Amino acid sequence: MAASKKIVVLVPDGTGVKNYLYSGVFTTGEASLVLLHNFDPDTVATLAQHVPFDVEMQLPSYTEKKREKFLRELIHLSRIRWNATQVKNPTIHVFSRHNARTLKQKAFYALVRTAARFVRSYTRILSLEARYAAMLRKNPFYHTIQDALRKQAPDLVFCTHQRALKAPAVFAAASDLGIPTATVIYSWDNIPKARLALRADRYLVWSPHMGQELQQFYPEIPAERIEVTGTPQFEFYKDASNILPKETFYARYGLDPDKKLICFSGDDVRTSPHDPKYLEDLAEALTVSGMATSTQLIFRRCPVDLSGRYDAVLKKYPNLIVPMPPLWHQRAIGWSAVYPDYEDVKLLVSLAYYADLVINVGSTMAFDFGMFGKPCAYINYDTVEDPNWSVNTIYKYQHFRSMPSPKAVFWLHDREQIASVVGTALEQPETAIREWFNTIVAYPDTASEQIRKALL
Repeated sequence: MAASKKIVVLVPDGTGVKNYLYSGVFTTGEASLVLLHNFDPDTVATLAQHVPFDVEMQLPSYTEKKREKFLRELIHLSRIRWNATQVKNPTIHVFSRHNARTLKQKAFYALVRTAARFVRSYTRILSLEARYAAMLRKNPFYHTIQDALRKQAPDLVFCTHQRALKAPAVFAAASDLGIPTATVIYSWDNIPKARLALRADRYLVWSPHMGQELQQFYPEIPAERIEVTGTPQFEFYKDASNILPKETFYARYGLDPDKKLICFSGDDVRTSPHDPKYLEDLAEALTVSGMATSTQLIFRRCPVDLSGRYDAVLKKYPNLIVPMPPLWHQRAIGWSAVYPDYEDVKLLVSLAYYADLVINVGSTMAFDFGMFGKPCAYINYDTVEDPNWSVNTIYKYQHFRSMPSPKAVFWLHDREQIASVVGTALEQPETAIREWFNTIVAYPDTASEQIRKALL
């Protein structure tokens, strides 16, 4: 079949690899693909085994000017404040925090906060965004990428991650050349956090719920530019070939087929800084209750968490906790410097299939394990006193308002309840996770096809 369209697929970092390059979105050969990326040659060679792209182009280097950064941060803070007011949810302000360490950084963000006080209307936010867009067009990066796009002359530019730093200038360059643009919204929680860095002709969203959020927080985007396509990440669970044979899976990690498998899935350091203590609480509860003789505790860390913060806990419970690290390639620390191996898709699918329960702090892993009807328990107590972090804030985040019932998951309200709640979840695993999933995700079986139709 001859390719009907030429599409530039902008993959600014590793986060979009799994969902959009390993899924079925671009595997049919119906489009001529140009991979626009930030990867090294070895990564590109790996991706070429899964995606039939005709051309690959390295994204040019981008130096953000101080005035650009100031405007970008001012817009983000102003939107955060506007969003929080719109939905009367003060927890949204958490996402405007910055880990400023040096005096210079602290002064910079103090100046941003001062300037934000004078942004008193949504019209003013849009005016700032127009200034930022004009400023991007003066950056040498814009001209370099525009020349590259002019040479390729694609029919469409598609972005796999809407918050990447380089993406706005790429989309501005495409727009000025008259090239249509489309983007996905990468994660279920991105929109209230003001994580829409670029402007596109079309926005492909997970569900009608996400489409409504996009219109609520970005009212300038016409409804006809928003298309509900679903997200491909849940299709992997429908493909039986992604489930490793039980003998292989159990032997590889030294698992006991006669024991129940409990997975603790960690988050990144900033999102959930006290995960090691929660893992320790869980291991201790299983040990003291005697459940350690009938269970194994699998630990899957966050792919970008390369720290040694769990080492002491793993050393303390070597016969109970089984580390099962993600199979991601890591060039540095941070989401922009890692990408998954396809074998990690199979590892996670197999883990969700064979495990009996997953435990974490408010993670979408609840949906992953729910694909096989496995329950999730959300941790809902503070294990240490921390003035900058609390579960009392976490579960008030805007995206948790989409949960139709608290029965979607089990809840660990304090460490004394761990053993009893885990026991109940293992014996009576039914939850209302499917109702919540149906709110968040449309087309879970055919998202790749829906996205492909939208792009072609």
